[in-house]
Amino acid sequence: MTDIQRRFGGFSAAALFQLLRDGQPKTKAELVEITGLSRSTIQFRVESLLELGLIAPVSDAVSTGGRPSAQVALNPSARVVAAVDFGATQASLAVTDLAGNILSRTTAETKIADGPEICLGWMVKRIRSELASIRRREAELIAIGIGLPGPVEHATGRPSNPPIMPGWDDFDVPGFVNHHLKATVLVDNDVNIMALGEKKVAWPNVANMIFLKASTGIGSGIISNDVLQRGAEGIAGDIGHVQIARGQNIPCRCGNNGCLEALAAGPALAQQLASSGATFDGSPIEVMSDVVAATKAGDLVAIQAVRQAGRDIGEVLTTCVSVLNPSVIVIGGSLALAGEHLIAGVREIVYSRSMPLATEHLTISQSRAGFDAGIIGASVMAIDFALSIESVDAMVLELERANE
Repeated sequence: MTDIQRRFGGFSAAALFQLLRDGQPKTKAELVEITGLSRSTIQFRVESLLELGLIAPVSDAVSTGGRPSAQVALNPSARVVAAVDFGATQASLAVTDLAGNILSRTTAETKIADGPEICLGWMVKRIRSELASIRRREAELIAIGIGLPGPVEHATGRPSNPPIMPGWDDFDVPGFVNHHLKATVLVDNDVNIMALGEKKVAWPNVANMIFLKASTGIGSGIISNDVLQRGAEGIAGDIGHVQIARGQNIPCRCGNNGCLEALAAGPALAQQLASSGATFDGSPIEVMSDVVAATKAGDLVAIQAVRQAGRDIGEVLTTCVSVLNPSVIVIGGSLALAGEHLIAGVREIVYSRSMPLATEHLTISQSRAGFDAGIIGASVMAIDFALSIESVDAMVLELERANE
């Protein structure tokens, strides 16, 4: 057995398909050379994938004499997936093809605190509407990826004691959705899917990275050796509730004191500035958007508060750098819209307190995917499951039974 066969556990049609998922056309002769399988076996496997529509013929390869060799490649339009990113007060939804290209999208004001039936009911209606707008049938929807703003047990798709999501604890999200749409449903924390989206858009060749979201709360998504790390209970990266030195007596909504989120998240900054009587453009600073606007406008008091929030975040990230040794740290979320002031505070602490070897090639950058990170990541999560060896094996088996 070759190294490639060991990697994919042999070469069923589903395993062969993994070699074509990158979208690069390959001839059957090339597949024979890569896999070590006979031409007749490759032919049989390719025919199954063609019948499923997962691959399609593409333009002929350059001929070296004689008849040109036909090429095959991933057929992105074979199926579609839905990607949904729920925030505290807003939701983004998209339908994408199997290459992650957005075919249709929408954004709406939603309140996660309204509960799962209302939020997921809206989602189901919007998915159906978006499918109709691009003339795709519900039967072509192969998977739905959902990001939620709280801890999620990824294996079951059930939220686990989410602090800002009343009514969602242990709610069977996949079960509810499958009463309406017959597609595989995958659910994860919103920061995890943002990490997947950021990696796809901006850092495809980076194997070790941390995505930090600074917004209403603070959390991080961790990718180590190219694998998203969820932890034993799905709360890996929940750094917002790590205690920091200067927050000893400041209460956090989690019930503890001194959490990073209680000092450096958007609402905490707004409260700090409001308590000091800070104003912007003649009005008191009251909410996170006021903080961001004042900082971008050059208000010194707001800049100082945001810079200190960056230092506080940097204090926790310094430990993460020592433990995880990432090559990239990406800062995203609504508070990151304040610009370089937040990131400057992060860099100040991380670069000064970490070991030189850990930071020699460390990049700390603002998110490049921006608000699209969530829906792109939800799409990546859905596609990776839908096109996995296990999923495609099931499709092939169903096809074979239908052809008997």
